[in-house]
Amino acid sequence: MNKENNSSECCKEKKCCTKHHYHNHTDQGAIYGLGVVGALFYFLQNATTFETVMIGIGKSVFWPAILMFKLLTYLNM
Repeated sequence: MNKENNSSECCKEKKCCTKHHYHNHTDQGAIYGLGVVGALFYFLQNATTFETVMIGIGKSVFWPAILMFKLLTYLNM
């Protein structure tokens, strides 16, 4: 109980904490999931072999990271 009180006080006072605080951000996961499902439909619509299916699944999972990398590189951030 004491640890919970310390962490909540730390967040309220906006001090720099060394503990990790996990807040509930379910909307971001849902948006990522919808992007993955949409990418699965896009990449798998013409897949005819097992190799192309596996490549399509890999692309659909990792495309958001590649997209953000390219965008941040373009913006020089």
